[in-house]
Amino acid sequence: MAARIIQKILYQEVADRLRGMIQAGELQAGAWIDEVHLTAVLGISRTPLREALKVLVAEGLLRLEPRRGCFVNELSARDLENIFPLMALLEGRCAYEAASKVTQADLQRLEPLHRDLQHFAEQGSIDDYYAANARIHEAIQALADNAWLSDLIDNLRQVLSLSRHRSLSYPGRVRESCAEHLAIFAALKARDPEGADAVTRKHLMRQLDALRALTRQDHPVASTTDAVPDPALSGESA
Repeated sequence: MAARIIQKILYQEVADRLRGMIQAGELQAGAWIDEVHLTAVLGISRTPLREALKVLVAEGLLRLEPRRGCFVNELSARDLENIFPLMALLEGRCAYEAASKVTQADLQRLEPLHRDLQHFAEQGSIDDYYAANARIHEAIQALADNAWLSDLIDNLRQVLSLSRHRSLSYPGRVRESCAEHLAIFAALKARDPEGADAVTRKHLMRQLDALRALTRQDHPVASTTDAVPDPALSGESA
C-alpha cells in the first residue's frame, strides 16, 4: 500500500515538472514528447512519466496520436475564440469578489507587484512582464477566496499557457496591458466590484484582440485585386 502512495506522488510531481516545462517554453507547442529523453532528464522510469502524460492529456496540455505518440497541444484560432470569453467572465467575477473583500493590507501587498509590472513594461522585457502579470492575476484570485472559481480559472489558465505570452509580442500590447492592470488596481482600491469586473473582462478580451491581429499578420489574405490586376487601374487597354 505504501509503495502505491509513493508512486502516485511521483507521477504527480512529474506532471508538475512537465507543466512547468510547457509554460517556460522548454516544450514548445506542437513538439513531440521524447519519452526516452525525458526519463533521462528527469531521472525517472517510463511508468511515472506515462502516468503523468495521461494527466496532461486529460487537462488538454498534451494530445495523444495513435501510432505517432504524444505531442504538446496547439491552440487553434477557434480554441482561443472559445476560451477567452469564458476566461474573461471567470476572471471578471474573480476581480468582482476581490474588490468586495480587499483590505488595506491587501492593497499594500499588491502595490509592489504593480510597480514591478510598470518597470518591466517600461523596459520592454516581455518575459519579466509576463511573470509579473501572472503574479498579479494569481494574487487577485487569492483575494477572491472562492475555491470553485479558482479551480475553473486554474484549469483554463493551464490550457492558455500553450499560447504563453504571444499576445504581448503585438506592438504596443505590453503598455496597453499595463494600463489595463492599473485600471483594475484602481477599481480594487475604490472597492468597486462592478468596475473591477468590467475592466478585467476588457483586459482579457484585449488579449484576444492582439492574438487575432497577430493571426492576420501571420496569415494575410490576398485580395482579388492583388490576384488579378485591374486593367483600368493599371492603365492597360482591354
